[in-house]
Amino acid sequence: MKKKLVLFLCFMLVMPAALIGCDGEVGQIENLIVAQGSDADSLDPHATNDQPSSRVKKQIYETLITQDENMELQPGLAESWDQIDELTFEFKLKEGVKFHNGEELKASDVEFTLLRALDSAHVGHIVGAIDPEGIEVVDEYRIRISTVEPFAPLLAHLAHTATSILNEKAVTEGGEDYFRNPVGTGPYEFSNWEMGNEIELVRFEDYHGEPAHIPMITFRNIQEDGNRTIELETGEIHIAYDILPQDINRIESHENLTLLRDLNFSTVYLGFNCEKEPFDDVRVRQAINYAINVESIIDAVMEGSGEVATGPIGPEVWAANMDLDPYGYDVDKAKELLAEAGYEDGFSTTLWTNDNQLRQDIATIVEEQLLEVGIEIDIEVLEFGAYLEATADGEHDMFILGWVTVTGDPDYGLYSLFHSNEFGEAGNRTFYANERVDELLDKARRSAEPSVREEAYMEVQEIVREEAPWLFLNTGEDRTGLRSDIRGFVNHPAGHHALWTVYVEDEQ
Repeated sequence: MKKKLVLFLCFMLVMPAALIGCDGEVGQIENLIVAQGSDADSLDPHATNDQPSSRVKKQIYETLITQDENMELQPGLAESWDQIDELTFEFKLKEGVKFHNGEELKASDVEFTLLRALDSAHVGHIVGAIDPEGIEVVDEYRIRISTVEPFAPLLAHLAHTATSILNEKAVTEGGEDYFRNPVGTGPYEFSNWEMGNEIELVRFEDYHGEPAHIPMITFRNIQEDGNRTIELETGEIHIAYDILPQDINRIESHENLTLLRDLNFSTVYLGFNCEKEPFDDVRVRQAINYAINVESIIDAVMEGSGEVATGPIGPEVWAANMDLDPYGYDVDKAKELLAEAGYEDGFSTTLWTNDNQLRQDIATIVEEQLLEVGIEIDIEVLEFGAYLEATADGEHDMFILGWVTVTGDPDYGLYSLFHSNEFGEAGNRTFYANERVDELLDKARRSAEPSVREEAYMEVQEIVREEAPWLFLNTGEDRTGLRSDIRGFVNHPAGHHALWTVYVEDEQ
């Protein structure tokens, strides 16, 4: 009877998702369940640059350099580095690092990774300053990387998940299926991917650093934002990313939950396809900026979470121009500009968004408000992967999307989005082009002088604000819900959060 009672109690304590162990300490978990709103698009760092994928890749791969929560550069796979001249850095790799397939990390893997990244249509812009002829393997553990011309943000770019170091043998053997069979050097290794549903990672026992606390992570794709909160409440998940603003009080008042809120590097915007009529006319773009009451959207949809954006990068990013005047809500001005552009009676168009509830809610309000100036909107909701592909191809009229200045450097938040060389997948999905903007962005990334860079970025933001390839919505914050016994989690402003440091309260 005693044995049966013990087994019964163990059974009652087990929650399928949490996998709480009866033979361990109270609260010990074998599987950390993390929920986000979209499945990964690819686990190949060179095949995509979206946030859901990067959050998973962060656990599997490592970069030469890392940036901590304060965006300070820290050693990663490179234990040290020295600047040889204005174009060249030499990196000394940590010795004895193993890939998940048992291969040892060598400088040749770094060379292979960077050359492959340079050829990528998805992330080539992130490493595009590197000279392919300037990558020199000095010996097994030392490599030199040169840029074509001076490139101030190089080290920050080498901390981006797109520069995660790959193993050449694993990539070659994986072939076209490598994106779903990734091999890195990180604290977790890939185990299984049920596409559209969940991704399982297991602790890498030969990891070169401090081992991960929890043996397994499962990333679950829970598209309905409210359902992430519900499953957090019931204990079916331990961490929920991107909590809805309307659920903030619900979580903060729950005795078994904790909410972490931190401003991040993201900006949400409504973009116009500047190559299509009528959005090739700046007056139309400006008119829509005047026609939309952004503050009402932020109040209604975001419930005060984040801040109203006045430009393309937010206050957390260095060199953000905080002196830009917001367009403000002025229906008469909007009608006047539309009439000047030849659209006195308005027009019909489409507004795309992905399967994200907040963006769909924003789209609904935009649809209602634009009717006041005669613009009829047809809202189309696409699956995230298809949405990224179609907007990269320029098939859209208007669209709602976000951008995270992952490196913390304004080059990343401006060059990819507004330089005419970056159309499509690289980031410029508005297909906006301005010669002066190109000139300033090129000048800023070539200069090592912060004041020169800042002056150029300030002017870029003024021009972008005036020419309005975007309707500026809001700068963002990370809202992460946790079970109250979860410890060791910190929001990273780039949105790629480390999970190997996570443990439960009574587990050391």
